[in-house]
Amino acid sequence: MAVKKLVVLGQGYVGLPLAMRATEVGYDVVGFDVDKERVERLGEGDSFIEDIGSERLGAALASGRYLPTTDVSRCAGFDVAVITVPTPLREGMPDVSYIQQASELLGPYVSPDCCVVLESTTYPGTTTEVVAPILERYSGLVAGREFRLGYSPERIDPGNDVWQFENTPKLVSGIDDMSLVAVRDFYESVVENVVEVTGTSEAELAKLIENTFRHVNIALANELAMVADELGIDVWESIRAASTKPFGFMPFYPGPGVGGHCIPVDPSFLSWRVRRRLGYAFRFVEIANDVNEHMPDYVVRRLSLAFNHRSKSLNGSRLLVLGLAYKRNSADARQSPAVPLIERLLELGVDVRLADPHVGETPLDDRVTRVEATVEEARAADGVLLLTDHDAFDLPALASAAHYLFDTRHRTAGPTVEYL
Repeated sequence: MAVKKLVVLGQGYVGLPLAMRATEVGYDVVGFDVDKERVERLGEGDSFIEDIGSERLGAALASGRYLPTTDVSRCAGFDVAVITVPTPLREGMPDVSYIQQASELLGPYVSPDCCVVLESTTYPGTTTEVVAPILERYSGLVAGREFRLGYSPERIDPGNDVWQFENTPKLVSGIDDMSLVAVRDFYESVVENVVEVTGTSEAELAKLIENTFRHVNIALANELAMVADELGIDVWESIRAASTKPFGFMPFYPGPGVGGHCIPVDPSFLSWRVRRRLGYAFRFVEIANDVNEHMPDYVVRRLSLAFNHRSKSLNGSRLLVLGLAYKRNSADARQSPAVPLIERLLELGVDVRLADPHVGETPLDDRVTRVEATVEEARAADGVLLLTDHDAFDLPALASAAHYLFDTRHRTAGPTVEYL
């Protein structure tokens, strides 16, 4: 492959793995980000993403083919550009302002026959209705006819040691046939398996379907847990029993809520789009939102009842909280249910001691004390709350030391353990 120039706009959980892989297969990569501190860390070989070790980042820098920068002029002359910026929700509405800003920054550097790909998760129609007009306005070129434009949804799963960027099947799409070919050719050079999708809207919807499927089924498991507790039934055993069926069933398990950038956010993009374009509610998503968003409240309620049964009050009690990340063995605390849950505990006057060996500096209430998950901490607390089942936690030892342990992940056992 002739050396080509790739620009990746956004050097976070999605953009950095793409930049590393592209550098390793021979691209000259510009990793653009507006966050000066992030770029400086990357330039020093300091990775802030666990899935990308500093050794791998250092090798990319040493190759001379990877340049992290805040200087947008370094984007000039690119062959391929990929937009991997965040798309948060603001008051229930998709915020595509980061996509708009990235398109405006990139637009002046769009040249004939180059290829631009959007990877950010968003509502169907964003590529053609938002990105294309901005790139055309700033470049003076026509999308499809004079440059290529497509959409390829990210499928990054932080902390997954099996399915990583290069071996996860990659959906690709273009606004026309020539764009599809260009997008496909690029991703075939960096991943093992490429799957073509007819149009960008279909690819955008596919991403939302993936995460809505998980969101709805997690909500079902969470509501089953609440109902089963009232009925005096072990929901965990029931799910395990159901999962022995070799067809027509996929197990999902309850938890303290949903987190990360995808599950709590992406289904609402679809719900918003349906309501805005069609005028009615996407009821499954809205019901799932209601169930999953209230799981932190339910966990606090169960904790309060458990303390009451032990002639204690949450107010004034010391609680060791295990886990801030939204998922096991990850440093990703974005949208983590642990955050609102801890806030509710603080409101009730709980002395919160938080342990998470993966999550570093994170904005938290000053009343939260960061500690290590030691047997001594578990023994000194009035109770232990397991939110994230990191392998780094010695769960058997902690369960043995705890006066009471509320396990939202069903990972411990013992006479003082109670399950969600």
